Amino acid sequence: MNAQRGVLLVLIAVLSYLSFQLVQPYLAFVIGAVLLAYVLSPIQTKLEAKTGSTAAAALLVVGATVALLVPFAVLIIAIAGDAIRFAQGFTASDVVAVVEPAEAWLDAQFGQEVDLASEIATRLEGLAQMVVGTAPDVIGMLTNTAIGLGLAVFVLFYLLRDGNKLMAWIRNATPLPEAVQTKLYDRVDDMTRAVLLGHVLVAVIQGAIAGLGLLVVGIPNVLLWTGVMILLALLPFIGTFLVWGPAGIILLSTGNTVGGVFLLAYGTVIVGISDEYLRPVIVDRYAEVSPAIIVIGVIGGLSAFGVMGLFIGPIIVGALKAAIEVFDEQYEQL
Repeated sequence: MNAQRGVLLVLIAVLSYLSFQLVQPYLAFVIGAVLLAYVLSPIQTKLEAKTGSTAAAALLVVGATVALLVPFAVLIIAIAGDAIRFAQGFTASDVVAVVEPAEAWLDAQFGQEVDLASEIATRLEGLAQMVVGTAPDVIGMLTNTAIGLGLAVFVLFYLLRDGNKLMAWIRNATPLPEAVQTKLYDRVDDMTRAVLLGHVLVAVIQGAIAGLGLLVVGIPNVLLWTGVMILLALLPFIGTFLVWGPAGIILLSTGNTVGGVFLLAYGTVIVGISDEYLRPVIVDRYAEVSPAIIVIGVIGGLSAFGVMGLFIGPIIVGALKAAIEVFDEQYEQL
């Protein structure tokens, strides 16, 4: 390696590091835009033939924004409405009804008069001050989220419109034989499809099936708990049981034996079967993905990238596996 080539490589490394620092605060949003562009790319290809690349990308961005933001806004409004109704129904008489028996019991046990009402008021005042003190942090978080969402929209648009040009540039700039690159990209594409269509799609289906069971037995806020179960279904060894399991036990403890038994049986049999049969069918259709890859990718990705790591983590580990396989198969050509 001559000095000029070394200087150029150092410059590339420095600029790459600085570029990563620019993107790092909004990395989760960029990753989300990349994954969404990958999912929407087949639709983009079909629309381009009729409307052109720019119009097709714009239509898909608008459609994806509406499809994602509207359900999220409905969920937030529903949660806020439940919180407001709870707060409106919780009156001062409720506090007195809870505090007076507790004060009488403490007085009988220790022989001292205890003013729990004043203590609760003091704690609530401290909590209110803490909430007020964290308001700037909340505003900063909301601002960061708004900027990140705006960045994600722009990234998604340009990835959809110019994705083919970007891939052509990457292939030309990568110092590997064309045959090796083709095999490598095909393996990574299979792995990505397996993760997104297997790992994620099965989680969505499983969470929806479990949510249907909650709806049948009359659990409130079904939409909220269904969303929670979809996220839990992405995590290994946990799954939707953390919601429908306690819900069934609570129904049994409150005297609703039929509802509790039904929910526990429904979760064990129907939800369990959905995971046992859907995952192999969907995942094996695209790639043979070991459960170890999903487990390592999900846990490590969650730690490294936050929520988006649930999706990108298994893809990264799977891409490493694919790269090692291609290197082993194409060693003589490199």
